[in-house]
Amino acid sequence: MRQFTAVVNPTAGGATSAAALLGVARLLREAGAGLETEYSRSLGHAREIARRAGEDGRVVLAVGGDGMAGGIGGALSGTGATLGLVPAGRGNDFARALGLPTEPAALAEVLLRGEPRPVDTIEVTSAVHDRTVVLGSVYAGVDALANRHANDTRLLRGAASYYAGALRAVTGWRPTRYRVTVDGEEHAFTGYTTVAANSGYYGFDRRIAPSARVDDGLLDVVMIHHAPRLLFFALMNELASGAHVRRPQVRVVRGREVRIEADRAVPYGADGEVEALVPVTARVLPGALRVLC
Repeated sequence: MRQFTAVVNPTAGGATSAAALLGVARLLREAGAGLETEYSRSLGHAREIARRAGEDGRVVLAVGGDGMAGGIGGALSGTGATLGLVPAGRGNDFARALGLPTEPAALAEVLLRGEPRPVDTIEVTSAVHDRTVVLGSVYAGVDALANRHANDTRLLRGAASYYAGALRAVTGWRPTRYRVTVDGEEHAFTGYTTVAANSGYYGFDRRIAPSARVDDGLLDVVMIHHAPRLLFFALMNELASGAHVRRPQVRVVRGREVRIEADRAVPYGADGEVEALVPVTARVLPGALRVLC
């Protein structure tokens, strides 16, 4: 029977995370599995806990949203350890890409009996940020700014915080000249953002890269060119279905390594947590992580 270590951050959505774990934990223990719960002080501390548990041969459960999943998954990438997800965040986009259930009984069944599946991860490097590894995507532009605004919002939760953050970011955005190099081929354009996507979802169930697969050894690179603001808002609405990729203002290419540069200090983010300024390089690590799904 599997032995689990659940990692929870009590300072970031702790009540939601604890509630999500509670029902699943009871079912795991009733089935005879071992379960320990560790409370982290920060994402860095969560990574340390995850590495130690993985070295001991335990399945590490990331309890929280995409930031926690990306942080712990990145820490386990390349180690041979197994990750399990207990979705309890605002977006849960990587769990959605894996098709994980949210109902406790179904999720417990996956954790108890699901086969570990190798998935890709993303190595992220920049001049001002240490090398890190994430799961979902790296995005540089108006969406990174929107995510920062959403995280700063105290009055709104869930999708509402993302919409409010996006409105604020787009309203103040000015056209940016990008230079995006994908496997040595350069793409120059003026626009809103560039996303290097391993998962098809980001930003609370937005299908930014509908054709992206987490196990194909490639990143889908989505480049959104300049458009009038009203058209851009229409395009944002189409992210719900992925229809935006049919717009002439959107170009999608695929590759293993992506470098994003811009003509000004544009912010980038990764899985909702890593924040710095371009230039940034994202490189896929094929099959580097084992996930129960």
